[in-house]
Amino acid sequence: MASVLVVEDDPFVRSALIRHLTEASHTVRSVGTALEALREVAQVGFDLVILDLGLPDLDGAEALKMLRGITDVPVIVATARDDEAEIVRLLNDGADDYLTKPFSVAHLSARMAAVLRRARVGAAGGAPPSREIRVGGLAIDPLRRQAALDGTLLDLTRREFDLLAFLAGRPGVVVSRKELLAEVWRQSYGDDQTIDVHLSWLRRKLGETAARPRYLHTLRGVGVKLEPPR
Repeated sequence: MASVLVVEDDPFVRSALIRHLTEASHTVRSVGTALEALREVAQVGFDLVILDLGLPDLDGAEALKMLRGITDVPVIVATARDDEAEIVRLLNDGADDYLTKPFSVAHLSARMAAVLRRARVGAAGGAPPSREIRVGGLAIDPLRRQAALDGTLLDLTRREFDLLAFLAGRPGVVVSRKELLAEVWRQSYGDDQTIDVHLSWLRRKLGETAARPRYLHTLRGVGVKLEPPR
């Protein structure tokens, strides 16, 4: 069973979540504001955070970014918003999954099980390679989780770094979207748009575009590869 932090300001929803999670034998703590959530996460080691977006002190999307600055704990966003662009943005900012309100107890349990399973598979995968990866002007340090281009550090999100490191570890090899979902996102299925968004953001930080690629090359209908500029 898991240690779960519920971040929800609605007392009725919060009580229902606490009751369900406790009945499922999870250890539960709950807070009603973003600042309380940040303090709890900094002090307690949780297995999972369920984060409401409509918080009274800080928008949940901003709270998510701040959480990602201090921890890699899996986060499921609970939101009444169903705008696709915003959901993609939340996933890009570090959410591991999302639920659109209202949702059923069964749906929550299934999403929690999937996220926790992916997290455990990732943790069981062994230590990251200690060797620095170099491809052209790219230098990637897996242990420090830092990447630099021509000597300048890149400001990457957690998922952007994972995607870059995975592709750089296979220079010149075309990797399918299915493999990226399995190895980087730890999902057996998902939306190709999520991968496309991350690739777009990564290209921007590498100073290139899909039309004028330098490192990241997309082969339509096949996959993507990373190789040094020619």
